[in-house]
Amino acid sequence: MTGGNLTRDEAAERARLLTAEHYAVELDLTRGDTTFGSKSTIAFACSEPGASSFVDLLAPSVRSVTLNGEALDPAEVFDGARVHLSGLRAENVVVIDAAAAYSRTGEGLHRFVDPVDGEVYLYTQFEPADSRRLFANFEQPDLKARFQFTVTAPARWRVWSNETLEELTQGTDDANTWRFNPTEPISTYITAIVAGDYHVVEDQHTVRLKDGSDLLIPVSAMVRKSLAPYFDAAAILDVTKAGLDFYHEIFDYPYPFGKYDSAFVPEYNLGAMENPGLVTFNERMVYRSKTTDASYQGRANTIMHEMAHMWFGDLVTMKWWDDLWLKESFADFMGAFALTRATRWQHAWVSFANGRKAWAYRQDQLPTTHPIVADIRDLEDARLNFDGITYAKGASVLKQLAAYVGEDAFLEGARRYFKAHAFGNTTLGDLLAVLEETSGRDMKAWSKAWLQTAGVNTLTAEVDTDANGVVTGARIRQSAVPEFPTLRPHRIAVGCYSSNPATGAVELTERIELDVDGELTDLPQLAGKSRPGLVLLNDQDLTYAKIRFTAAELDAFERGGIAALPDSMARALAWSGIWHMTRDAVMSGRRFIAIVLRNIEAETDISVVQNLLRQVHQVRGEYLDPANRPAADLAISTRLWEVLSAAPAGSDHQVAFGYGVVRGASQDSGFAKLRALLSGELTFPGLTVDQDLRWAIIETLAAAGRDDDGVLAEREAATDDTADGRRHLVAARAARPLAQAKAEAWRLVVATPDQPNDLIGAVLSEFYQVGGEKLAEPYVEPYFEALAAVWAERSIQNAERIVSGGYPWPLTSPDLLARTDAWLASDAAKAPALRRLVLEARDGAARALRAQECDRNA
Repeated sequence: MTGGNLTRDEAAERARLLTAEHYAVELDLTRGDTTFGSKSTIAFACSEPGASSFVDLLAPSVRSVTLNGEALDPAEVFDGARVHLSGLRAENVVVIDAAAAYSRTGEGLHRFVDPVDGEVYLYTQFEPADSRRLFANFEQPDLKARFQFTVTAPARWRVWSNETLEELTQGTDDANTWRFNPTEPISTYITAIVAGDYHVVEDQHTVRLKDGSDLLIPVSAMVRKSLAPYFDAAAILDVTKAGLDFYHEIFDYPYPFGKYDSAFVPEYNLGAMENPGLVTFNERMVYRSKTTDASYQGRANTIMHEMAHMWFGDLVTMKWWDDLWLKESFADFMGAFALTRATRWQHAWVSFANGRKAWAYRQDQLPTTHPIVADIRDLEDARLNFDGITYAKGASVLKQLAAYVGEDAFLEGARRYFKAHAFGNTTLGDLLAVLEETSGRDMKAWSKAWLQTAGVNTLTAEVDTDANGVVTGARIRQSAVPEFPTLRPHRIAVGCYSSNPATGAVELTERIELDVDGELTDLPQLAGKSRPGLVLLNDQDLTYAKIRFTAAELDAFERGGIAALPDSMARALAWSGIWHMTRDAVMSGRRFIAIVLRNIEAETDISVVQNLLRQVHQVRGEYLDPANRPAADLAISTRLWEVLSAAPAGSDHQVAFGYGVVRGASQDSGFAKLRALLSGELTFPGLTVDQDLRWAIIETLAAAGRDDDGVLAEREAATDDTADGRRHLVAARAARPLAQAKAEAWRLVVATPDQPNDLIGAVLSEFYQVGGEKLAEPYVEPYFEALAAVWAERSIQNAERIVSGGYPWPLTSPDLLARTDAWLASDAAKAPALRRLVLEARDGAARALRAQECDRNA
């Protein structure tokens, strides 16, 4: 990873010595397109006068360093990542004047030139430790301070920061200077700058506080000008206002950061970032083609997630990255919680159960899984812990906690937590203390089981019946894998579903709530009753655990039994259960595909439909025995064209199945239909083959070698000369099943530095294709040979995408596992974070081998 690392021990020692007080940061964005001026004036205290410490800075050069009025030689004190300071006083002022570098990979101050109109757009992204690419600072979350930014920029631009504007000075050289008000005490990683000629929609929102007073919050939403025709700012601001009302109601702590700007920015590495007063979002949430309501729900969830951070993370911040979950788990939980209470998306927990939770379960079964409260030794560890454990498992566990202590006690604990620690830093113990106060429960045992141990449990219903189908005994068996043997306490519901003899409809006949603890928990409520057709453990998804189904229940699912379930959450849990059984090689991939194809047309929740289509694609490519793929391809393609034809015109289901037939295309006839869709010869009433769908078709045809030697993509790019169009063009080129195309893509990703991360992701997503084993073979050795240099020379986001996306998964075989093991045993694997990524890729290949064997033997 390029840039200096920082260990937890170093951070703790610096926090023991120093107290950050105030930053004055001056930026000059008029010095060209490579570097900019960055001057930091930092006031700080030292508890041990005479001690030494350091300031973090990643910059090409430092012009001057002055400590307490004394000039220091930059050549002596700056090592490329740190400015070393000695002989500190009780009160100090250091001034560091540097030339900092613009980024093309999304970290620090990212610079983007829009190919549509040549406009330049800048924005910052710092988490966990990249504000030091913008200005010199103490880069750790527990050295909070007040920040005042002054920015000189081209006169035609606007500039935003965390706080409101204090003064705008008109310059004489076609440049203006923007001076912002000082912030409240915040951490370095959530400071922010956005600059450029953005399209902006401004409004304001008044929140009535519980004391009867009004809080006026200016709100805005912005995007680059070429996306303005697609920008639904009113919808974005409506969700923002709903969130502000909701969080004020439940948190009882006024929004502490003045204004609330939402900037949708290009080439963004993340979904969004919770900079107080200036939240940044990935502009892919601005939809230039028709999309489903699931996309708008997902965007609204992200808005609510980031807004929750204003309290969980910005107002109260973890002391070190060990407790990252204190902000991310809560924000992920609150995102879905707020949607269900404050917006029209009343079933957001269904999407969470089928989507976000699947991410958590996958991450928690990797050999690199970790407790929610993790052991973060340094910044490299911190970056990789923005994962499914910290986000989705943490959120799932908090949902379990709310059920365990009661929602009122849970929210009251949050209120007391904010008031006790406002603008400060906390650890796990601080949160547990207030929850013990409000709930009256001993939180230490709960924390040990759920937050401080890793792994996921599996729950299985065991039901004994007599010859007449009457239950004679029932129990719930909890199990765990040997590597992570903890059996946890669960508060769950058990749903009993059976067909009504009179109507034939499947109905919920009984729901039982109980605590599950230990290996076996009796279920006496079923004794003496007819066995339900389905015993659904964890109905309503209260806990975090996998569930298993019996052979008879799977048979019913294959006959349409999932579609027959009357409740969307029950269906989501059934889908989740069969997905886990497939990934765990308990059920064959062929059976998973058969169940999905039988039930998907009747599934009403569009987010679940889209997730199922993604899972079918993954099963087809990774979990089927290769000999079974041709038959599965034909079944998938045939069925998806059928459901597309039957989907209501203009519906979300029509859009989802439209993309489904593109991704699932196979056989000459399927590719011919795609070409007909592209040309307009084949139409479906209500289905518009718009720009994004056109690119999806072209990339599929390119991967199949049916793209007229690349002419389709080149022609499309000529009419779509946008950032999105250029990204799709390189993806289509990488998809082509030609050795030369693969070589060019490999050079672009691995041998060409400073490529935007979304471009790298697009290329690698198409580089390997199902059935492309021979084309993948030449890249096995180059992949392993490149790892050390990629990790050492690239930014961590850049390196992470190459390491994970470049792993030659189509060659899933014992030979690939052996080659991976050899690399893991070599000196090149000594970087823990790099080793973790390769271990995770290896686990995916090993899991695929087990699933393929299951499918072969089924």
